[in-house]
Amino acid sequence: MKNTKVWFITGASRGFGRVWAEAALQRGDKVVATARSLSSIADLSEKFGDNVLPLALDVTKIDQVKSAIDTAFAHFGEIDIIFNNAGYSLVGTIEEGKADEIRALYETNVLGPVAVIQAALPYLRKQGYGHIVGTSSNLGHITLPVIGYYCSSKWAFESIHESLALEVKQFGIKVTIVEPGAYATEFGSPESLKFSAGMEEYTEFKSQFVDSLRQLDRGNPLATSEAIFQVVDSENPPLRFLLGKYNLPHLRETYAERLAEWEKWEAVSSAAQDF
Repeated sequence: MKNTKVWFITGASRGFGRVWAEAALQRGDKVVATARSLSSIADLSEKFGDNVLPLALDVTKIDQVKSAIDTAFAHFGEIDIIFNNAGYSLVGTIEEGKADEIRALYETNVLGPVAVIQAALPYLRKQGYGHIVGTSSNLGHITLPVIGYYCSSKWAFESIHESLALEVKQFGIKVTIVEPGAYATEFGSPESLKFSAGMEEYTEFKSQFVDSLRQLDRGNPLATSEAIFQVVDSENPPLRFLLGKYNLPHLRETYAERLAEWEKWEAVSSAAQDF
């Protein structure tokens, strides 16, 4: 295992991206920290000097993505970890969501990470190593009302990374999907949330849903860095990594319910195989 690693992190201005960028720098690694606003990450240079390269990056702009990746590899000579972390949530029921809002969500949460991956892969293949890591959510397995479009973007994100892992293993490239539960990050801030225009028919339902979210036991994002280090330092990292203590019990219950329903309808499903 290398003593130090070089990271490329999107969405490094706040939330998990900021926490993991600073933690990596504090342990002596080098980081290409990117964010839409360069001023939001400029202070990292003051703290960590030449070990950090701050870059302005809007992941929805393909030319800017390619330029950032090119600059990162030219600057440090190699990148060990490509960490897709940028994203936001659209708040609104399925009926309330507008096509342009859904499209914009997918531009950032799905197509943006794909652009980063596609720009980085030629370099990683040439290196013969690398670790592509993406921040998803436990909502990449389950869904909630009111943020259904966000959940759907994470389902897409997960399936893309699962296919990617099978495709790039031959080149010595690893893939991990990080799936956090509820944490006290800035994900609920105006910068990380967009709202569809509300319909009166859903007002009470959404109010109850928001109240239920306020009751969640949120983890401390500062407690996550050591777990991330164990994943990226592993010779055999997991494809999926749950972050937090409540995810696995919930998923056990969710998948047990799904299996039970599939099995209940198994005879009908099987009968549809041959005529």
